[in-house]
Amino acid sequence: MEMYQKKAADVLEELEASQQGLSTEEAASRLDQYGYNEIADKEKVPTWKLFLETFKDPMVIVLLAAAAVQILIGEWVESIIIFLVLLINSVISVVQTRKAESSLEALRDMSAPDANVMRDGTEKTIAAKELVPGDIVYLEAGDYIPADGRMLESGSLRVNEGMLTGESEAVEKNTDIIEDEAALGDRLNMVYSSSLVVYGRGTFVVTGTGNQTEVGKIADMLSTAEQKETPLQQKLNSFSKKLGVGILILCIAIFAVQAARIWFGDSEADTTTALLNALMFSVAIAVAAIPEALQSIVTIVLSVGTNKMAKQHAIIRKLPAVETLGSTRIICTDKTGTLTQNKMTVTDDFIPFHKNERLPENPDEWDKSERFLVYIAALCNDSYINQENQEIGDPTEVALIQFADKHAHSYQELRKKYPREAELPFDSDRKLMSTVHHMDGERLLFAKGGPDVMFHRASHVLLDGEEQPLTDDLLERFEGANEDFSNQALRVLAYGYKHLPDNQTDITYEDERDFVLVGLTAMMDPPREAVYGSIEEAKAAGIRTIMITGDHKTTAQAIGRDIGLMENEDIAITGKDLDKMSEEELEDKIEQISVYARVSPENKIRIVRAWQQRGAVTAMTGDGVNDAPALKQADIGIAMGSGTDVSKDSSAMILTDDNFVSIVNAVQVGRTVFDNIKKAIGYLFAGNLGAILAILYAVIFNLPNPFTALQLLFINLVNDSLPAIALGVEKSEAGVMKRKPRPVNEGIFAGGTLRTVLTRGILIAAAVVISFYIGLSHSNEMGVAMAFTTLIMSRTLQTFAARSNTQTSIKIGFFSNKYVIGAVVIGFALYGITLLPFAREVFNIPASFGFQEWGIATGLAAAAVVCMEIAKKIFHRA
Repeated sequence: MEMYQKKAADVLEELEASQQGLSTEEAASRLDQYGYNEIADKEKVPTWKLFLETFKDPMVIVLLAAAAVQILIGEWVESIIIFLVLLINSVISVVQTRKAESSLEALRDMSAPDANVMRDGTEKTIAAKELVPGDIVYLEAGDYIPADGRMLESGSLRVNEGMLTGESEAVEKNTDIIEDEAALGDRLNMVYSSSLVVYGRGTFVVTGTGNQTEVGKIADMLSTAEQKETPLQQKLNSFSKKLGVGILILCIAIFAVQAARIWFGDSEADTTTALLNALMFSVAIAVAAIPEALQSIVTIVLSVGTNKMAKQHAIIRKLPAVETLGSTRIICTDKTGTLTQNKMTVTDDFIPFHKNERLPENPDEWDKSERFLVYIAALCNDSYINQENQEIGDPTEVALIQFADKHAHSYQELRKKYPREAELPFDSDRKLMSTVHHMDGERLLFAKGGPDVMFHRASHVLLDGEEQPLTDDLLERFEGANEDFSNQALRVLAYGYKHLPDNQTDITYEDERDFVLVGLTAMMDPPREAVYGSIEEAKAAGIRTIMITGDHKTTAQAIGRDIGLMENEDIAITGKDLDKMSEEELEDKIEQISVYARVSPENKIRIVRAWQQRGAVTAMTGDGVNDAPALKQADIGIAMGSGTDVSKDSSAMILTDDNFVSIVNAVQVGRTVFDNIKKAIGYLFAGNLGAILAILYAVIFNLPNPFTALQLLFINLVNDSLPAIALGVEKSEAGVMKRKPRPVNEGIFAGGTLRTVLTRGILIAAAVVISFYIGLSHSNEMGVAMAFTTLIMSRTLQTFAARSNTQTSIKIGFFSNKYVIGAVVIGFALYGITLLPFAREVFNIPASFGFQEWGIATGLAAAAVVCMEIAKKIFHRA
């Protein structure tokens, strides 16, 4: 049995404690046994080890090897650039890892610093970390609860447990035993560490400290939750390994062929020099084949995406989250504040036999029943709005003063005109609140409360301005209206009044009888208007929305059906129902479940894992401490801007407006970013493939090397950065939100990208080889200059073709991406440097290479790009 299922006396006996508190000696002994009341630190991986682990990537290893060989043969510049890029990437990776660990530190920061306890029969204040099970702790309004415990006394104690349950409404605590199993939010006789006392006072016995508290259990789950790699990271890591091995084999093969020709050839050249040149050329091929700027380009493109998302109220904490959003298939979202406005609102009212469906906007048109309904709602009410426009008080009462204001009657004016003379505050036993006001020449008691209580205590009804006895027929009408509202998951309050003698200046609980019933109001936290369209847009994009909330099942289900989140066959279950399910049962039913209510942190992380096991990229929203483990476990955790620091530190993205609509907008940006990353990848590998194919052609047919090592490195410098980055800022293509999410196991070259890379690479290689042959008819030097010019021009011009895999540059707007134009112009300018007199010899461009040769080489490059656009039309039509 859990502590909440036991009597308070039994809990004290089990803990060997009493109302007189522990002795100093016993407390010290228990402190040795249980340890300090604080969340234990997880052993951190040393920073130096994290740094070294970033160099395990196969592509990184190949680049390091290539750079080392270049240093040995005296080529320093490219090697230094490679080392700097890898160093920067490693530093960024270590910083991100350290940031991710801050969620546990944020949890520790939430602990209360002090606690008022009974020790040695005397009440005293001690450091909260010295609390032990069995300690008796006293609470009052404003205190943070320092440990988990079973209530012993409650004087209208109300606690905000939103950081654990996700619900903002304070919970009133009692000492009653709870026999059945209950969700954390329903354990009214328990209090939990780090929650806040908002009203009343109370006493509890400590039952759990440190990592044994509910917050501590969350910390344990945070430390064990898996940090998921994004789909793109997985694909790039897998491809890097294959690419590294492939390039290593290719370079060894080319070097072996060239070495054999040097060794067994008839050339009188120095063999050692020739072998070193062959080795240098093989290394240059490796550097040319590996797009060393790829990781940096991906990072830059993701950064561009973060700026776009920031304008959509989505702040990205971890760059890969941008791409993950684009492949999301499941969004597990909270209800309160995300799908709804997080603001209780009066949505309906009931006055028997009333001629108006809604209150007239003009108060002058109100009848007596309408006037009294608004007056009681505003006057029998403790909430208010301060000078900073902050809403102070219970959300339900705030909704009532806004109800009054909405109907052109300022609650402040009403309170000035009819000041409160006496009151009986609300409590959960009576379920009533009463105030006294002088109105229309007489003293009246105004009351509001639970419908059942008000109905039971009423004797009359206000009908057409007249007070009439409450007949069975009238009572049935009130009860029917209350039932209709309740079936819609609306919160209902009843209103009434009572005449008091003019000389009565005070009231007691005995006066709360013989009310004249006026009417009912029904309220709810309504859905955000834009949510309806966003749910439909998500469905069209193949994204399933799942509601996971701490609210009651009936309320959650009503909201779910209203906004279109639940289909006809979908079901809603509670956390208790989920606990009873085996993994096999959950696997069978998970596709049907659209709403989870009254859930625990363990439930949330289980739901996320269940969807992930089905291969679905899963996003999870949350704002409380209870959401943190699931936020970390999810493929992308989305915290609310108004949420706790713990949830934000565990997330990959923060919504500044707490709005589900912003998630769907961010998904569109994420899909566009991934499209642009694939465009950049296609551009880079097509250009590299063209160079490799031209080199292989020359090796196979025993032709001279078409490029020098320096030319290949220069081409990488010109073509591997700016054009790819320019492609990363392309706008969304039409229909981006009409596509289904891409499968998790889809490779980076899927969706026609591989075909595009092969087509463009072959066309570039063909243009280079033709140009090479034309140049060779003059001399070997001219052949190399022609091949170099054609390769750099075709790779530069390819930027236009790479803007879309389906649409031509003309169709998408030749000048619609100014960055592409800029990248091409800069590429031409950088190439122009190689034609300057002092640079020609360095880049092996003979003096006889003139405008005619440049025109032929550039014409072949342009022809290759035109063929790319034609191929695009052919393949897309097919």
